[in-house]
Amino acid sequence: MKILLTGATGYIGKRLLPILLSRGHEVVCCVRDRNRFPTDGIYAHDRISLLEVDFLKPLPSSEIIKDIDAAYYLIHSMSAGTGDFAEMEAASAHNFLKLVEPTSVKQILYLTGITNEEELSKHLSSRQNVEEILGKSSVPLTALKAGIIVGSGSASFEIMRDLVEKLPVMITPKWVTTKSQPIAIRNVLEYLEGVLLRKDTFNKAFDIGGPDVLTYKEMMLQFADVRGFKRKIITVPVMTPRLSSYWLYFVTSTSYKLAINLVDSMKIEVIARDNDLEKMLGIKSIPYKEAVALAFQKIEQNSVISSWKDSLASSYSDNSLLEHINVPTDGCFKEYREKKITGDPDTVLKNIWAIGGKRGWYYGSRLWKIRGFMDKMVGGVGLRRGRTHPFHINTGDTLDFWRVLAADEKNRRLLLYAEMKLPGEAWLEFKITERNGEHFLQQTATFRPNGLAGRLYWYTVLPFHFFVFEGMAGNLVNFIDKDLEEKTKYPEQKL
Repeated sequence: MKILLTGATGYIGKRLLPILLSRGHEVVCCVRDRNRFPTDGIYAHDRISLLEVDFLKPLPSSEIIKDIDAAYYLIHSMSAGTGDFAEMEAASAHNFLKLVEPTSVKQILYLTGITNEEELSKHLSSRQNVEEILGKSSVPLTALKAGIIVGSGSASFEIMRDLVEKLPVMITPKWVTTKSQPIAIRNVLEYLEGVLLRKDTFNKAFDIGGPDVLTYKEMMLQFADVRGFKRKIITVPVMTPRLSSYWLYFVTSTSYKLAINLVDSMKIEVIARDNDLEKMLGIKSIPYKEAVALAFQKIEQNSVISSWKDSLASSYSDNSLLEHINVPTDGCFKEYREKKITGDPDTVLKNIWAIGGKRGWYYGSRLWKIRGFMDKMVGGVGLRRGRTHPFHINTGDTLDFWRVLAADEKNRRLLLYAEMKLPGEAWLEFKITERNGEHFLQQTATFRPNGLAGRLYWYTVLPFHFFVFEGMAGNLVNFIDKDLEEKTKYPEQKL
């Protein structure tokens, strides 16, 4: 079969893709920018083709998808803002239908949220509205409705992890007593693949959930139990939604926009209504604690395939980030360092590809942490996002408070764009070049100031730049990790 997969670089899409390929399907992946799509490993499969499309802009020609059999709709805008995401989601759904309705598609599959309460959050109301829009199409719709998804890299899992691992005692808002029915990511993927072109699921909606109904407090305590931690949670009734959002934002790696929408949704119970889908598909529902343990197995094996943080919307709202791939030269300040490589240039390249996250920035770790804290205090993303994998980078990934604009191993170039709060724009570029048979590391920090404030900022931090950038370049050239060869092997993804 030929399948259209929207959200192909998103959290669910990246995990569903290998499953569809393993079943022998041809997959057309919808991406906003084809440069963000990985080009190695499983992503170089000959049954993958790309369709570059932004569902909030004019649609491209649909010749490549005229003969598709089914289409997955895995798009949402929860992280994109606090006021307009509902309009964006509705517009995106309408444009999606314009794209697929003229084709031979026989089924639309939509992953959404559980909406069984009379009063819904703005997020869940928007998801329900999208379901209604898709349901009015001439193409049969199968909607799968989930609550909290438990899996390495999911937003809810990573936020829970931040809270449990950082806070021995938590003073929490009253929404931690709200009940939910979490579901393991493995089960979600089984449902998404299982209902594909099953006529007995056409024009129907199914709630999907795990076997446990838990409050958020119970989930955090059970999470702590899996990790071997003792945690105390004290619930107070006086924390307003705004304070709750700030609490999540400062303690966890979530953005403030996402924190607001999460708090709004966490006040609503999301409990699945009974249906026969689990029995129809022969799915074994995974308990919550087992799902948490399975997620940590993935983390410990460095085999986390996708993360919510890698979505452009997780930190950057206008989705034009990749337009910054051409580093400007006029009206900019630059901090340039060049170091001769006396050892193996491939080792230096691996050092560059391992930068950030737990490895750090090779010099001035405390200064980088202070800068991340300062960014968080003014509403930025801070350093807590880390990176999805400790040694591999793809274009579009997050890397602490940077976004990867170019990760070109063949040409030995890594280009980062700053997503911290700045009075201007900043780029950080690493290149390994060759001259007269010798290799050099070229490290360039570029800052384009925005008015007087930008220029004052640059001159204020310039003394720190001298030590930090000089030390970073020197250590990148000289750092040796004896175990790096083994660690940098890609996790196997079997088909």
